[in-house]
Amino acid sequence: MRYRTIGTTPATRREVSVLSLGAMLFGSVTDEATSFAILDRFVEAGGTFIDTSGNYAFWTDGSQGGHSEELIGRWRRSRGVGDEIVIATKVGARPLAPGTSYTDNAEGLSAKVIRESAERSMERMGLDRIDVLYSHIEDHRTPVEETVEGFAALVAEGLVGMLGVSNHAAWRVERARALARQRGLPGYEILQYAHSYVRPRVDIPDALFRDGNLGAAGPDLVTYMREERELVLVAYSPLMSGRYTRTDKEFPPEFRHPGTEARLAKVREIATETGATANQVVLAWQMGHEVPIIPLAGASSVAQLEENLAAVDLVLTAEQRAALDATH
Repeated sequence: MRYRTIGTTPATRREVSVLSLGAMLFGSVTDEATSFAILDRFVEAGGTFIDTSGNYAFWTDGSQGGHSEELIGRWRRSRGVGDEIVIATKVGARPLAPGTSYTDNAEGLSAKVIRESAERSMERMGLDRIDVLYSHIEDHRTPVEETVEGFAALVAEGLVGMLGVSNHAAWRVERARALARQRGLPGYEILQYAHSYVRPRVDIPDALFRDGNLGAAGPDLVTYMREERELVLVAYSPLMSGRYTRTDKEFPPEFRHPGTEARLAKVREIATETGATANQVVLAWQMGHEVPIIPLAGASSVAQLEENLAAVDLVLTAEQRAALDATH
């Protein structure tokens, strides 16, 4: 395993594995025995960065979520896992009532909700402190000042280490970070967005963004990171739910454009050259990117995890990276 540093403050920054394990479906779609086996193998291989959320996976049974955090808590207690494993979770997108969703009834990002949700997450997972706490989705009802101060209060009390943000417009991220700087408060340091080798169209509206999808790491966010060098991107859905290798799964509408086919052909060409799988090439491309990227990949079996872990040792040549980057 290889590692990189996240965060800038000496007291809270951490060394984490260059590959993060997504636990979204653990305890729901992925049963407990399989989830435990995946977690065990990840740690055995040197993995130290696990990602979840307080609302995972509410959509599987119409609940408010909590399955994933509860399973991680049972796993941590049964294995005696301590703070050597960095846990990241999220607040803001938990449905307020069973049978509803984050699109119509999200908890939001008020100071009260941030605290209550963080405390709930710590109790489920048996944590004294959350290493990374993300603002999961935008909250248009709560003033940004209240959100920034609500997160900062948890950091000041030692309940949270680092702050992150996911699925926000880049200008909202900068507004919150600028406000935190002005007030001498901790701000967002970790960005979690959808990111893969194939690129989506960003002009297609979705349930959260009526003017076009802002939940993917597009040019605005990447150029922002080139200026703000302390930021790290945690890239979710890097493998597009297996679509690089599976012919039975069609790409979503936003990926149905000529650039997708060109990039699929190139990544498969590099896979043939290296003797790796297309999935491994995508992960290696992200891990070696000039902008710091940590792929966040889930797994529903130990075999899937093994494939992902092998990507850590795949180093693309400068020529291969250039060829991948030049394909549009």
